[in-house]
Amino acid sequence: MSASENINKTLTDRFLRYTAIDTQSDPNSETFPSTEKQKNLGRVLVAELLEMGLTDSHLDDYGYVYASIPSNSDKNVPVICFCSHMDTSPDCSGEHVKAIIHKNYQGEDLILPDDHTQIIRLKDHSDLKNQIGKDLITASGLTLLGADNKAGLAEIMEAAKFLMNHPELKHGEIKILFTPDEEIGRGVDHVDIKKLGADFAYTIDGENLGTIENETFSADGVKVIIQGISAHPGFAKNKMESAIKIAASIVSQLPKDKLSPESTSDLAGFIHPVSINGGVEQASIEFIIRDFNTDSLKEHEQFLEQIVKQVLKDYPNSSYEFIVEEQYRNMKMILDQHPNLTQLAIEAIERAGLKAKLQRIRGGTDGSRLSFMGLPCPNIFAGEHAFHSKQEWVSVQDMEKAIETIVNLALIWEERS
Repeated sequence: MSASENINKTLTDRFLRYTAIDTQSDPNSETFPSTEKQKNLGRVLVAELLEMGLTDSHLDDYGYVYASIPSNSDKNVPVICFCSHMDTSPDCSGEHVKAIIHKNYQGEDLILPDDHTQIIRLKDHSDLKNQIGKDLITASGLTLLGADNKAGLAEIMEAAKFLMNHPELKHGEIKILFTPDEEIGRGVDHVDIKKLGADFAYTIDGENLGTIENETFSADGVKVIIQGISAHPGFAKNKMESAIKIAASIVSQLPKDKLSPESTSDLAGFIHPVSINGGVEQASIEFIIRDFNTDSLKEHEQFLEQIVKQVLKDYPNSSYEFIVEEQYRNMKMILDQHPNLTQLAIEAIERAGLKAKLQRIRGGTDGSRLSFMGLPCPNIFAGEHAFHSKQEWVSVQDMEKAIETIVNLALIWEERS
């Protein structure tokens, strides 16, 4: 039986149901998950999984959803996990999402009805040229859509339903993991790897049709804390050393033609200031440091610290702290030790009638950290585009191909065992 001929017809309704639930995460929260509302979607997912017959489905206190599809094979098949995240980005509102279906897209610019300044133009979204005749889903112009990563959620759920409805298709045990707080870098902080019980995993959180990603940035965070000298501004001559001005000078000394997000692409890394806070006496700058070569992170950090030291030569009574925090590492270092993990995914994509494209992510995924937690985990396309923005969109037909790819992967792992 071909999965492509039997994919459930409930995908669109399921996806729209998930996008209607606000699951925005909050980087300023100290709780886990960072927002309780993420559990609202988690509870819906658990109820639906239980209805499908995944009897161990549950939501834990941290907001993770765990579930298992039992093996129906006599073979000793490695346990694979499919993973997506429930939260949406704090960069753009995810409240009161009004999704719109644009059937039979013909290359026109899509003017979103609730804000006519939000126009999804063919010239700005390169993959739209591959969507002619397909059905696109957007938000209305006031919010993001939530395809990142509710498209992945819907695809995994549809694949699970398909496999449960077709016991004649042989597969090993399959684990499902849905995570909170991926968008703020905390998505796997409290994953119970032992309880999950998987040998390998795939995140379903990629972009273009047919892509698989086995490489991410390596990432550090840097916080520079400036201790300046405060004085009454009316009597500050030769006394005040403003931490605000020191921080501003440090940022202004960063190169503009290299080592910045706006001037780099492909394999080039960067130093990126993401926030400045404080006052005259003390100020802090937070940076993210990114590179595909992990060793280069140290070089970028040394370069940044040299800028800090150089600026502070003009402020002899001020001081600084330079705090480096490891965030995640390039998953390719782990995935290269398990080449069949990527190769089988490529075969699953091609079995769905697509041309597989292996590429790298200029960012990270839950799979980056899962790989270093003992669960090697590349990333497969979900069909999401223009994520974190009001112009986010997804193709129904691309999502259907993602479902087919997931099903194919389950079958291929059993065939090869």
